[in-house]
Amino acid sequence: MPTNKTETVSDGFSAAERAAMKERAAELRAEGKKGAKRADGLQAVLDQIQKMAPGDRALAERIHATVTAHAPELQPRTWYGMPAYANEDGKVVLFFQDSGKFSYRYSTLGFQDAANLDEGDIWPCSFALLKWSPAVQKRVIELVKKAAS
Repeated sequence: MPTNKTETVSDGFSAAERAAMKERAAELRAEGKKGAKRADGLQAVLDQIQKMAPGDRALAERIHATVTAHAPELQPRTWYGMPAYANEDGKVVLFFQDSGKFSYRYSTLGFQDAANLDEGDIWPCSFALLKWSPAVQKRVIELVKKAAS
């Protein structure tokens, strides 16, 4: 008997997931000024993701899902036209740059100085992304959690 799956690993968000995000944006707007600002940021991120080429869009959607699930305190917003996630002070912690933005051969998951990734005197602050896999997901979850801590 076939099962109904809404989970998508490499094809991006399902129609149900997109609808749920739009509903959440409407709920935030209804909460008032602070909620409206967060909803506007969420909508801006979703709009930027929607404009991306299919491969980049799938990666961006997975990043978005990972950040919202594992660092819900980070607020979605755009930053230089890229999906980004900011801390409570409004400082960007991480961002996603699609490969099409500057005609690169890979997309980038980048971290700003507000990210808590410090490890001694040197640490990586951006990562090339070619495709989503369970190993990539595991590493991104680790990075997002540490960056937001």
